[in-house]
Amino acid sequence: MRVRMATRTDVMAMVEIERGSPTATNWSHKHYESLLRMEAPAASGYFVVVVENESADADSRLPIVAYLAAHHVDEEWELQYMVVAPEFQRQGVGTYALKEFIEQVRKRGGARIFLEVRESNRAARALYRKLGFEETGLRKSYYSNPPEDAIICRLTL
Repeated sequence: MRVRMATRTDVMAMVEIERGSPTATNWSHKHYESLLRMEAPAASGYFVVVVENESADADSRLPIVAYLAAHHVDEEWELQYMVVAPEFQRQGVGTYALKEFIEQVRKRGGARIFLEVRESNRAARALYRKLGFEETGLRKSYYSNPPEDAIICRLTL
């Protein structure tokens, strides 16, 4: 596996991965393009990376197996979404991507990372706890399709 900054050519794969996840937000194709269209993404505060399957051949359906997108203002970072293709879940891909992200935030002088996670997403919540995130609050009815509360998590670096 290899983590790299996302490019516009990754948008279709990112959308496909998200559509395969029943609890994902399902942002539009245009939303992803807007994140990657900016002339200087770092200056905008956006950070979007993909996880490539280095062992995939040229005909592989999923050369990209996960991605994450975050936004920051000064030292505060928000992990807005992270999605792992279903066939690569529970294989350490999410852990790998999240560790790489945390390291990049540290290198950029970040002090805290925040995120929201579906209350029912026990696997993601366990992963976040394992990497040091604390559950600090609840947002009632935060998600739709299906409606659900969100747990607010914070990692202090």
